[in-house]
Amino acid sequence: MKEKEEIIYGKTLSLCVKLGIFLLITSFIVYIFGILPPYIPIENLSKYWAMPSEKYLKSANIPSGWSWISLTKFGDFLNFIPIVFLSAITIICFLAILPIFYKKKDKTYLFLAILQVIILLLAASGILTTGSH
Repeated sequence: MKEKEEIIYGKTLSLCVKLGIFLLITSFIVYIFGILPPYIPIENLSKYWAMPSEKYLKSANIPSGWSWISLTKFGDFLNFIPIVFLSAITIICFLAILPIFYKKKDKTYLFLAILQVIILLLAASGILTTGSH
């Protein structure tokens, strides 16, 4: 028999994946039908394709880090929102099972789940980085 936290984690995961896919499809429809204008006009895309990412960002005047949020008013950047949401599903699932560990007085798993959420949030924030970037 499955534990309650496994069921809650699985249900949360399933719901979030379905929502994420819906958001991806919706943002793609907004982009392809031009409901929001693109930041980079489609006719200019090919000139950026072969560029290294740093040169592309500089040439297209795209901010780095979380500054892309200011560009979500454009159709080609709106799809970043569902991508970030899908990337955050693990955090959401862990947050959903924290109360179960707390009620069960399972201090070890509660601690590990909280630690996992903190590490993932720090990594997403850009505070935890690796390499020279």
